Amino acid sequence: MRRALLAITGLAASTTALVVFKGSPSTSQVAQNLPTAQPVNPSGPGTDPGAAPDAPGTDPAGAAPTSSGSAKPSTSPKPGKTTARPSGTRTTKAPSAPRTTTKAPQSTTRRVTGAGFDAKDGTETYGYVQVQIVVSGNRIVEAVALSLPSGGESDIHSGDVRGSYDGGGGQVVQRQNANLNTVSGATATSDAYKKSLRSAIEQAF
Repeated sequence: MRRALLAITGLAASTTALVVFKGSPSTSQVAQNLPTAQPVNPSGPGTDPGAAPDAPGTDPAGAAPTSSGSAKPSTSPKPGKTTARPSGTRTTKAPSAPRTTTKAPQSTTRRVTGAGFDAKDGTETYGYVQVQIVVSGNRIVEAVALSLPSGGESDIHSGDVRGSYDGGGGQVVQRQNANLNTVSGATATSDAYKKSLRSAIEQAF
């Protein structure tokens, strides 16, 4: 009877101890059930807290990072030609030196002297004949006998030749060549005059 009582008492004590033990959770179990402390993300949920907000390639607004390799290089427009001169500068053009001409201007009117010839009739010589013409452009405007036979009857014949051929209204200007009419009584002087005139025309034209 006594043993039975002791057994009942021991059983009751062990049951009470077991209930107390289960009711008070152990320190290890409390530590295991506590939630693990998480770091605070200042950027909000869904963002990697390890990434710096200003890291290159990251959009602070949450946009996808842009790749620097795919970005097209900016092409600057070709520099245009500017005509504006910088302010404050003024360029002056140096005066050009006057041109000098070494070739003298040709006169439109010129004098040409023909070769001289003796007025002869067979073996007799009357004198020396030389003619000069005045040319303007391509035209003879005057004829002048520089030398004609003189003395005695030669003065008369030379005067007739000069009056027929010389001047601005004589046969030379009228015909513009050496095909002149022979002056009567002065054949030798007329022929010498024509030869000298032909020489001057060949030089002039």
